[in-house]
Amino acid sequence: QVQLVESGGQLVQSGGSLRLSCAASGRTYAMGWFRQAPGKEREFVGAIIWSDENTYYADSVKGRFTISRDNAENTVYLQMNSLKPEDTAIYYCAARSYVQYYTQPRERANYDYWGQGTQVTVSS
Repeated sequence: QVQLVESGGQLVQSGGSLRLSCAASGRTYAMGWFRQAPGKEREFVGAIIWSDENTYYADSVKGRFTISRDNAENTVYLQMNSLKPEDTAIYYCAARSYVQYYTQPRERANYDYWGQGTQVTVSS
């Protein structure tokens, strides 16, 4: 069993930066970040594989957001820079607990555990 706890969401000005954290209670193969804005579908933001730190990003955040990890704390971070109002959403941490058939890191179906979400609001 894996439990995920996100934190760090808050109000931030456009152009500012924010770092989200996701602490996992158990070992995972890969972790991802998704976000959901009001009236929108939940969309992929980024993902990281524990074994080699291979990362994936959505085109909309590439170059602005960075995923990193802290092995000692079993925590994944999402560093968000140059924030825009359109980044406003609830951000969810997701985990894949097993390696087999992890071939679609950008798909929600590839993750079997989810956190409760943390609200990020970017003011204009």
